[in-house]
Amino acid sequence: MERRRPPQTEEGWYVLHDFRSIDWDAWRNAPERRRSQAIDDGIDYLTACEAVDDAEAGDSATFSVLGHKADLLVLHLRPTLADIDTLERRFEHTALAEFTERADSYLSVTEVSGYMSEDYFDEDSEVEDAALERYIESRLKPEIPDSDFLSFYPMSKRRGPDHNWYELPFDERADYLANHGEIGKDYAGRVTQIISGSVGLDDFEWGVTLFGDDPTDVKELLYEMRFDPSSSRFAEFGRFLSARRFPPADLATFLAGERVPAEGDEAHHHGGGDTEGHHGGSGGHHHGDDSGSGHGDESAGIRDELEDEGIYAGQPHGEDVHAVVLYSAADADDLFEEVDGYRENFDHYDTHVKTAVYEAQDADSETAVVSLWDTERAANTAAGFLAELPDVVRQAGDDEDDSWGTMGMFYTVKPEHRGDFVGTFDDVGGVLADMDGHRKTDLLVNREDENDMFIASRWDSREDAMAFFRSDAFSETVEFGRDVLADRPRHVFLA
Repeated sequence: MERRRPPQTEEGWYVLHDFRSIDWDAWRNAPERRRSQAIDDGIDYLTACEAVDDAEAGDSATFSVLGHKADLLVLHLRPTLADIDTLERRFEHTALAEFTERADSYLSVTEVSGYMSEDYFDEDSEVEDAALERYIESRLKPEIPDSDFLSFYPMSKRRGPDHNWYELPFDERADYLANHGEIGKDYAGRVTQIISGSVGLDDFEWGVTLFGDDPTDVKELLYEMRFDPSSSRFAEFGRFLSARRFPPADLATFLAGERVPAEGDEAHHHGGGDTEGHHGGSGGHHHGDDSGSGHGDESAGIRDELEDEGIYAGQPHGEDVHAVVLYSAADADDLFEEVDGYRENFDHYDTHVKTAVYEAQDADSETAVVSLWDTERAANTAAGFLAELPDVVRQAGDDEDDSWGTMGMFYTVKPEHRGDFVGTFDDVGGVLADMDGHRKTDLLVNREDENDMFIASRWDSREDAMAFFRSDAFSETVEFGRDVLADRPRHVFLA
């Protein structure tokens, strides 16, 4: 008898969906003193959860549940079951708990499986795809997306007489899931998911939590997936619960039956700040804030140092835009077609600045994909999708631990001076080639706008890069740039 091969899995953070119903009669009849204490305790508890005061890592969020199934959802992600257990019991010690009953709950754990990448689980394989590793990390240790709407449902794979998922060969199962995932790519930037395994932990096999700002995007995604064989033949679903996120500070407003988030709240500030996604970034914001990478203070110091030399090095948050930069060895035409599909979905969001493909002038260099966003969360979410582009070889900021990278972006050249700019870059390239510590510098051009460029350099060390910025050659280039550039360039540091 042949035994089917199960995919290997790696587990990350535990997930608890804690659904509560409010005893509204008890709430209305309670004296003001008890209600006030319940609100204060509730706000303190929920705020502390969202700040992750109780653990070294994780995330939490608060939601108003729609419909009769519950009133309140507190969603927790934590590294250990002990963390989850403590949070559950700590809530019961609040005055708010006196007015609630648990309507439902679901326990699961984030996971990645061999369906995604068998090489990741192969001890003899050297996985050097930084983008893939970051994407896997984001699946194991996700942040709760800063979206208005949530849809949660549990599901299992069917084991019936006609369609039994577990009787299929591994490769066939992998194909089903790959095709299923292609549907999700069409909703990049509109719907974000957290998939968590619950075999042995709860009643179903997986918990699926979908997030979006427009509930109809979630509805359309699920409707389209119903027609995919992975769902139509093999999926069994539990009940669906829908909810809207609100900040803990609005608990009194929620209990008063008033609109949440309250009037005047910023639509996407739920106590966690701009953190749409899963990674910290480096000083120049390839996709994150200065505190996320450990290089924030260092990068701020570099900006100050350059300013002392009369060199503009950008604001602390990269002109308030957050960038994802990936390099791919794929054919530029094929890569552009893939990116254009993502961009159509990204454009649904006001936080999207632009996404473009940049081709290197050096034929031996990879093509770059640059995606710019107004918020860190949006940039990080985009990074997760873009990491699935073909033949991604590295993500800027992740490539070499023993070097220092700089990235000059937003070189918008006056059309009549494009030739002059490219020629000057070649001259500077000659100077760079003779400088100590210089490894490589590329000029990359937006394939849709030949006057939009960026320059990426790699150095042995920060001091080697700084020596260039202090040089006469760089000063002369800056002076030249004032005449030929339409906008001021911004120098982004990637460490």
